[in-house]
Amino acid sequence: MFTPQRRTGTVSTGFSILGLIFHATVRSVRKSHGNAMMGLVMNMMQTVLLVGAFYVMFDVLHMRGSAVRGDFLLYIMSGIFLFLTHTKSIGAVASAETSTSQMMKHAPMTTAVTIGAAALGVLYIQTLSLLTVLFVYDVAITPITIDNPVGAYAMVLMSWFTGSAIGVLLLAARPWAPNAVGIIQQLYSRANMIASGKMFLANTLSSKMLALFSWNPLFHAIDQARGFTFINYNPHYSNWHYPLYVGLAILMIGLMGEFYTRQYASLSWGARR
Repeated sequence: MFTPQRRTGTVSTGFSILGLIFHATVRSVRKSHGNAMMGLVMNMMQTVLLVGAFYVMFDVLHMRGSAVRGDFLLYIMSGIFLFLTHTKSIGAVASAETSTSQMMKHAPMTTAVTIGAAALGVLYIQTLSLLTVLFVYDVAITPITIDNPVGAYAMVLMSWFTGSAIGVLLLAARPWAPNAVGIIQQLYSRANMIASGKMFLANTLSSKMLALFSWNPLFHAIDQARGFTFINYNPHYSNWHYPLYVGLAILMIGLMGEFYTRQYASLSWGARR
């Protein structure tokens, strides 16, 4: 009787959900570090250290000849950026809050919001880190030229999308077998250190070696990103359609699994994670 009546329509509901996702994304970003600037600096330092480690490895093993003609550090960064985006998306989404978490006690919150917030938080941090590192490298060290920046960033989005899709699948399976899912996630992340193809070009691989890597959607995304980044490289053995279709298929399976898991949600699962 004394409850205020609110008219809800499709547009107002949509804006309400978008606002909820925005605030949940901000919370997801701030979880890693209380200071937003320090969180960005730490993420940038991780990227720089990984680029430095691969630069030294390429130089020690005399593998620089296998790189594409052009800026060698840009060649390394084109693989590192996508690898980190993909891996961090998996970790963030797979550990997103589920229907048994405390945040779900608030009426507007849903698992779709927490999953979207975790994924968008990673995309925001990685994009900001990518732009900052490239800007500093261009200004302080040497000017760089990216042949097709839009296409190159689209491949960053592709690696983010496939990583988020895999994260949803792991999130749905985690309550049933938390230890096994954790091991699978670690194995996949470690395998991608090599299987992602960030250390070599698909055009230089033999047919036997290509068969070992072509299953990986991140391998296609990185190879296509280098095709968009360097004018001297034209990828023949990869395409952007494969990671898109694989990501959509995994996402649909993951969402169905998450819906099924939610039907059997139990507060006791929180102690098993």
